[in-house]
Amino acid sequence: MGKPKLSSEMKAVILLSGGLDSSTVLYQARADGCECYVISFDYQQRHQRELKSALLIAQAVGVVKHQVVNFDLRQWGGSALTDHAIALPQERSLDEMSQNIPVTYVPARNTIFLSFALAYAEAIAAQRVYIGVNALDYSGYPDCRPDYIQAMQEVFRLGTKQGLEGQPINIVAPLINLKKTEIIQLGNQLGVPWELTWSCYAGGEVACGVCDSCRLRLAAFAELGLKDLVPYAKY
Repeated sequence: MGKPKLSSEMKAVILLSGGLDSSTVLYQARADGCECYVISFDYQQRHQRELKSALLIAQAVGVVKHQVVNFDLRQWGGSALTDHAIALPQERSLDEMSQNIPVTYVPARNTIFLSFALAYAEAIAAQRVYIGVNALDYSGYPDCRPDYIQAMQEVFRLGTKQGLEGQPINIVAPLINLKKTEIIQLGNQLGVPWELTWSCYAGGEVACGVCDSCRLRLAAFAELGLKDLVPYAKY
């Protein structure tokens, strides 16, 4: 990876959903030499099964602390992940996924997540916040793009005592310009245990294999000639 190891005094808050991307980012933060303080979110998402994976991944890495923040975005809805009346897209091609922002977009989710992470980071005097956003994913979420991260970095600088009086807390988004296949290759180098991760949106105890997230994941493993060790109901 070519990056110098940081001192053990470098603290980082890592956003961990339990998915492929965020798990890779946690392993990257550890490889960067950070003390890892992990934060996950139970926002009453359809796929709460991901939180089990977040716990397992955090345990596998051996983080300093893992916290789960609870709030309920179902009261607003607006997404297939928080409103069961909105059907999940299924069995779409990659081309279909790239046409527009899908109904799985949760309004302002990363802004909410990063706000919690910023507060936590400043409270523990951390220097970094790691997030697994990816601009090349077919989902095209607006809060996963470089210009969004740049704007939030300015919020981190202007909106905190640490940013105005000391060293601003930096947002680290190591996957933002990587393809899904490249993320898997990076995760393999870092030793990410893929079988512990979770990507499915459907909300079951077995990954569905047909939602957009499952299909993107399966397609990337297939392109690399690798087997995804997570069990699927269909693919």
